[in-house]
Amino acid sequence: MTDAADDGRVDLVAEFTALPGREDEVQALIAELAIAVRSEPGCLVFDSYAVVDPPAVAEAASAPRVDGRRFVVVESYRDEEAFESHLAQPHGAVFNAALGPLIAEPTGSVLRFLRPVQ
Repeated sequence: MTDAADDGRVDLVAEFTALPGREDEVQALIAELAIAVRSEPGCLVFDSYAVVDPPAVAEAASAPRVDGRRFVVVESYRDEEAFESHLAQPHGAVFNAALGPLIAEPTGSVLRFLRPVQ
């Protein structure tokens, strides 16, 4: 399902854009989720960021521009089992259901699984 690192770790980035005027709600949801996810035994990292002044080249890529704030969440899990356990937690489903109407992406967060290159 995922592209785990050589040591078995699962690393990913989730990205989404808050609809204009909904940024504070999205930020509050992320803060709430962070508390729950960081308490999971297999979670190594759960860090969230708001993109500040993205460069024009990033905006020119895929989706139409939305003037809301872009958020990025970086996650790492000990291994595939820890990641599967994370997916089974009810707080993830609650977060995704609440997040959906607040973001521009019609299918939810855009997930990108990462693999170390060195």
